[in-house]
Amino acid sequence: MENNKLPFGSENYKYMLIGLVILGLGFIIMTLDSEPHGFGFLGITLGPLVVLLGFAVQFFAILQKPKS
Repeated sequence: MENNKLPFGSENYKYMLIGLVILGLGFIIMTLDSEPHGFGFLGITLGPLVVLLGFAVQFFAILQKPKS
């Protein structure tokens, strides 16, 4: 029985932090749109794509096997 074993390695946590930063950046990009109600390029196209990229990094961080 292994005690105090974390479920993820340090690389996983690093990728999770990078994913959170990308997610935050995507939401910030969506708020920068100058069109009414965010219906411009930043609010409808670029921001959501960056958010999806952030979620993809999060899934990668969770599914990646930690190195022993």
